Amino acid sequence: MSHFADRLTAAVVRCRTPVMVGLDPRAESLPRGLLAEDRRHDPTAVADAFARFSCGVIDAVRDLVPVVKPQAAFFEQCGPAGMTALGRVIDYARQCGLLVVLDGKRNDIGTTATAYAEAYLGAPPESPWGADALTVSPYLGDDSLTPFVDVARQRGAGLFVLVKTSNPGGRMLQDLVIDGRPLYRVVGDYVEQLAAASSGTSGYGAVGAVVGATYPEQAAELRAAMPHTWFLVPGFGAQGGTARDVAAAFDPSGRGAIVNNSRGIIFAHSAKAYKERFGDARWQAAVEAATRDMIAQLAADSPAGRL
Repeated sequence: MSHFADRLTAAVVRCRTPVMVGLDPRAESLPRGLLAEDRRHDPTAVADAFARFSCGVIDAVRDLVPVVKPQAAFFEQCGPAGMTALGRVIDYARQCGLLVVLDGKRNDIGTTATAYAEAYLGAPPESPWGADALTVSPYLGDDSLTPFVDVARQRGAGLFVLVKTSNPGGRMLQDLVIDGRPLYRVVGDYVEQLAAASSGTSGYGAVGAVVGATYPEQAAELRAAMPHTWFLVPGFGAQGGTARDVAAAFDPSGRGAIVNNSRGIIFAHSAKAYKERFGDARWQAAVEAATRDMIAQLAADSPAGRL
């Protein structure tokens, strides 16, 4: 398989947008008709509804965006049936030509880290899950990341390391000052080293960073310090991030960042801006409309308009 960052760059340029759609299914938020009320405590029924819903979202956005991000936790809560559903969703997204970043925030050390990496990263049959990239935590240290980097490079896959996350509580650790620098800068510098050492023809590396939309000043600081690193930017929409907030995450050509929106897109049928026009009956049309609106916002108010 070709280099992950090169494939991501090509997909973003082809679609002319950096929008990433997060697949975070929740039973209480599904459109009416996908899950009967009396089946909401049946993990097998919920898992099946999650798979059908997520594949329906993929159908609505497959011609608009380059990448989707299934959140493993929502599937895992359904037990074994949920994991089967997650596999269905990843496989369907790949069939539809989308890149898949699995949001699992995994990590461990030694052979356990290698096992996680071999499980999730790469195209089948090398990986039974078939994710193009995986989110990972850096807080067990450099030897916990090395196995992921090695497997990613061998299989043409990618990683997104947590650097400056969008949640308010992230400041507790990420903003700690170490030898005069905040910890997120220490982690960011290390990720940039890994990215530079694994760069493809696009100039970006196989190792990326998670940098939240809710911290635009820090995103600008990190973009300047991490020229070889793709950013995965959460926090757009429901968490308050706007197109202007994420503008600094891009390089001057509009590349270098993918911007995630989960709830604001997949549950658009129940949002004020779309509910009257679409509602539950036309929930996929609402997903499409919300995606197109986000694409337009980023094109108007960020360097993504230069793609």
